[in-house]
Amino acid sequence: MSISLWLLYLSVITVLIITPGPIAVLCMSHGAQYGKRKSLATVTGGMFAALTLMLASGLGLGAIIMASETAFWALKLCGAAYLIYLGIQTWRAPLVIKAQPVEQNTSNKSAYRLLRSGYLVGIGNPKDLLFFGALFPQFIVAEQPLFEQLAILAITWLVIDFSLMFAYAVLGNHLISALQRLGLTRIFNRITGGAFMVAGGALIVAQR
Repeated sequence: MSISLWLLYLSVITVLIITPGPIAVLCMSHGAQYGKRKSLATVTGGMFAALTLMLASGLGLGAIIMASETAFWALKLCGAAYLIYLGIQTWRAPLVIKAQPVEQNTSNKSAYRLLRSGYLVGIGNPKDLLFFGALFPQFIVAEQPLFEQLAILAITWLVIDFSLMFAYAVLGNHLISALQRLGLTRIFNRITGGAFMVAGGALIVAQR
């Protein structure tokens, strides 16, 4: 892979990942509810989802999904349903106790459940579905070994994805602390829950 092609890939995925979407909202929400360290599981789940889509794209499955109207709509509807479910859960979530530091929140939400949430939101993320189904194969040179190229592309994605999604989690953690001081914690639940539900509804009506 040439350095120019890699730099183009780097710039494209940075813009793609940093653009707010369902997984970014989820990382912010979990950073606020469970603290920065626990939200690492959410970030990791999203990274595993991206790796799944990347592997599928590298094996040619992404093109099949993009070509199949039924498969594409099934993924969209499942993703939309899960986003709406998350929105309702977040909207109804209990307030973080004001007297308790967010990072020491004693919620019993397991790391596995946070990782699973990150994976399920990531695997149905419309931005990633479109990218890995249509654009990602353009960065693979057919004449060069596939494994080495996928390794470079995957490592690059994971570094950028981890950095930016964890930054969203940290932002959510600091934001909820500020809202706690103002006694406005419930607003965060309403905003993030509403964002999930809007994203789910938009995903249902959005065209390819």
